[in-house]
Amino acid sequence: MTHLVQDRRTAGTMLGRLVALLYGIAVYALFFVTFLYVIGFVSGLVAPKTIDTGPQTPAITALVIDLALMSIFAVQHSVMARRGFKRWWTRFAPPPVERSTYVLFATLALMLLLWQWRPIPQVVWRVTSPPLVAGLTGFSFVGWFLVLFSTFLINHFELFGLHQVANNLRGRGMTPPVFKTPLLYKAVRHPIYLGFIIAFWSTPVMTAGHLLFAAVTTAYIFVGIALEERDLVTQFGDDYRRYRERVGMLLPFRKS
Repeated sequence: MTHLVQDRRTAGTMLGRLVALLYGIAVYALFFVTFLYVIGFVSGLVAPKTIDTGPQTPAITALVIDLALMSIFAVQHSVMARRGFKRWWTRFAPPPVERSTYVLFATLALMLLLWQWRPIPQVVWRVTSPPLVAGLTGFSFVGWFLVLFSTFLINHFELFGLHQVANNLRGRGMTPPVFKTPLLYKAVRHPIYLGFIIAFWSTPVMTAGHLLFAAVTTAYIFVGIALEERDLVTQFGDDYRRYRERVGMLLPFRKS
């Protein structure tokens, strides 16, 4: 009888781990498709709806809606990333799916922004020279590549929750994080954020709506860096303080 109870518990535990893995994979797939759509949305290429297309509304109405959408994403992204929130959240949710759940809510907030974004089509600048158009467009894709490449330098699959659920399936815990500065991180502390800034601002046609998006997200990046570095100092102490002193925040090879 005892063996039967133990077998059922083992089966139930394994089923729970498998469900967690499938959940993590589904969330990652949703995120990755959304990320690819964002590239088209910002660049104005391929995506059926872009930053400069969609329902036409008065400029003031569009401004209010777009600011509200970006605020929803910023608040969700910042609050759920904080250590205090994670400690509170894992009292109710299993720790192995904490990161996947964060990625899910961030992706849903981003999808809401893409769905409800209102264009403000007034042109701020327009580049007409074909070589410059090609150069700016290409530079924006360099930014997107920098974002993705930088995530793999640290641990792409841990960043988006897959590593946690895979380890959980194997009955392994996560190893404590180790402070490291691979490749690009030796030149700039936040290459992911640098990539986003390049991607958002490198455009041959800058409309008022695109400018709003680029300006607000850039401002949020600086807020996010301040919050993130506060957590990193708490986590890694003097190692991160020394790193911060010798490596620039967003400008490569420039000391703070």
